Amino acid sequence: MSTIPTPPRPARFATTRWSLVLAAGHDSSPDSESALEALCSNYWIPLYTYVRRRVPDVNEAHDLTQAFFTELLEKNYIGDADPDRGRFRAFLITAFKHFLSKQWDAAKAQKRGGGRTPLPLDFDAADSKIVIEPTSGATPEDLYERDWAIALLERIMQQLEAEMRDNGKARQFAVLKQFLIGDHSKITYQDASQSLSMTDAATKMAASRMRRRYRELLRHEISQTVESPNDIEDEIRRLFETLARA
Repeated sequence: MSTIPTPPRPARFATTRWSLVLAAGHDSSPDSESALEALCSNYWIPLYTYVRRRVPDVNEAHDLTQAFFTELLEKNYIGDADPDRGRFRAFLITAFKHFLSKQWDAAKAQKRGGGRTPLPLDFDAADSKIVIEPTSGATPEDLYERDWAIALLERIMQQLEAEMRDNGKARQFAVLKQFLIGDHSKITYQDASQSLSMTDAATKMAASRMRRRYRELLRHEISQTVESPNDIEDEIRRLFETLARA
C-alpha cells in the first residue's frame, strides 16, 4: 500500500526558508536569495490584494506590485529587518507599506524593473479569484492578515491534493476534503463510503489520516515563514483567530 511521504524534518531550524534569509543579513547568498524568491512567489497575492484595495487602477496595482518585488529581490532589504519581527508576513507588509510611501510616484516609471528578470506573477489568475469588498470596519491590515491565512491554507490543500493524486487517491481526496474544511453538512461518512466503495470504518480512517497529514503540512509550511520553532504554535493560533474574525 502506498503511503504519503512526510516532509523531512530539518536538522537545524535555520535551514528553513525565512530563517535562512534572515541569517544571511547584509551578506546575501544564492541560497537565501532563492529562499526569498520562493517565499515571494508563494505569498505575493495577499500583498497584491492589499494594494488593489488602495489603488483604483488595476494596471497601476500590477506595476506597483511587480516593482516592489523587483526592488525587494535586487536590494537587500532583509538586512534592515527588525529582529523582533520574525514572521515573513509581518516583514512583507511593513516593507511594502514603506515602498508605497516612498515610491508611489516613481513606481509606474519602474514598472517591470531594471535588469533583473521580474518575478513571474500571474495577475490574470489572481484577478479572477480575489474579491475587493466594499469599505467595512476592517482595516486594510486586517484584510491582509485574512488573505494571508487563506493563501496559506489554500497552498496546504493544494499540496495535500498533489500528494494524494500522486498516490492514486485523487478520488478519495475529492470526496473526503469536505471533512477537512468543515463543509460536510450535506455529506455523511456513509455517503462518502458509498461513493468510494469503502466501509465506514475505512472511510473514517482515511479521513483521519488526511487530517493528520494536513496538520503536518500546516506546521511545515508555517515553519518556512517564521524565524523560530517557538513561533509556530503562536502563528497557527493567530491564523485561525484571523479566520474566525473574518
